[in-house]
Amino acid sequence: MSLGYELTIEQTQKLSMTPELIQAIQILQYNNQELLEYIKDELLENPLLEINHEPTDDSINEQEENVVIDIDELREQIFESNYNYDTFRQWENSDNQEDFSYERYVSFRYSLIEHLLQQLQFAGLDEEHAEIGRFLIHNIDDNGYLAISLEEIADVMDADIKLVEETLETVQTFDPPGVGARSLCECLIIQLKQTEVYSEEAEHILCEHLEDIAANKISLIAKEMGRTQEEVQKITDIIKSLEPKPGRGYDSDRTIKYVVPDVVIEKAGNDYRVSTYDAGTPNLVVSSYYGSIKGNVKDDPELGKYLNERMNSAIWLIKSIEQRKDTIRKVASAIVDYQKEYFDKGEHFLKPLTLRQIADTVGVHESTVSRAINGKYMQTGRGVLEMKYFFTSGVKADDGSDLSSNSIKAKIKEIVGSEDPKKPYSDQKIVEMLNEEGIEISRRTVAKYRDNIGILPSSRRKRY
Repeated sequence: MSLGYELTIEQTQKLSMTPELIQAIQILQYNNQELLEYIKDELLENPLLEINHEPTDDSINEQEENVVIDIDELREQIFESNYNYDTFRQWENSDNQEDFSYERYVSFRYSLIEHLLQQLQFAGLDEEHAEIGRFLIHNIDDNGYLAISLEEIADVMDADIKLVEETLETVQTFDPPGVGARSLCECLIIQLKQTEVYSEEAEHILCEHLEDIAANKISLIAKEMGRTQEEVQKITDIIKSLEPKPGRGYDSDRTIKYVVPDVVIEKAGNDYRVSTYDAGTPNLVVSSYYGSIKGNVKDDPELGKYLNERMNSAIWLIKSIEQRKDTIRKVASAIVDYQKEYFDKGEHFLKPLTLRQIADTVGVHESTVSRAINGKYMQTGRGVLEMKYFFTSGVKADDGSDLSSNSIKAKIKEIVGSEDPKKPYSDQKIVEMLNEEGIEISRRTVAKYRDNIGILPSSRRKRY
């Protein structure tokens, strides 16, 4: 065998990830909210893109012509033509009254800090207490707890610790109940004092037996307190109804306010009509101004190259958005066809489904289906559901039919809902009841599904 260097010609096939292909994959993976943000950035970056409120079917095809623009006439036409400068004012509200809809607005909600500061104004405090109160409120976290010690507040404000304590007591009377607490126990005590069962004995149960309450060890607490199980049950029921995070009902920077569906499913006779929800996504076209002056710039090759690149980028973005819409619609249609029994009859009829099955139906790769459903939601007659919801594993019933894990979870929820709270069903008993319905399933799987849907073990569901 000889070793050495030589030149050879070889023909191979490989997939090249061009920037355009990477962009198309990104766009497919975006949900409506993310796509909207991406389009905003592109509108700012690409001067050839604008929003068209009256799209035409041939708009994309007409934009595929190459653009050659005369640099000497470019500046003149910007100022001398009848070009509407407002075209560049993207994302302003339209004056067209036909576009008005209350559904486009989100109801306003105070943040926790704003809510507390508003109450502070009417608390009747003197200026010194009020100043401490404002500082204290700004150090309450999103869950409603005071995130700084009273000593630190006194040190920073150069105030007497007694004034700080008095101010905190006032803030702790504000809505929501439990706000301004320094620990879980204090938070729950503040709330417990506003209930009919409050007593020093109830406070003792709360602080000394919080873990026992969570584990539903009613008999142990009753024995230690010298009370009947029924009396302790009444107190613990109230304690369990208290809010451990009083601030989470208010807006914060991390609050997710709403979900915009990507697909709408509507019943049409015995079938279902699938359409993409495009109300929040603007229709993009190449700027009409640049189209009107194409062919006029010839003396500046560098500018011509730039504008051609921007034109190609704009056209590719428009096509990628259209392709995204088409792919999501096809994937959603395949899901609806496969899960038609679910849409007709309900959760018990949801069937196991894999990415491979939908990919084979649509004629795309599994990764494409994965991107098409990632973070996307369907608006259906049964609520707004994540598209991933329809992809579940399952088991075989005795009659050979497939049952999805979500369908079995629904059955478990139904069984637990019909049980005697004084004698709740064990996981083994649920297995036996499912077996009677022809569903072969292990106790371990039942326990896992039960945990997934937030149902406690039988020992913690028991009532006295």
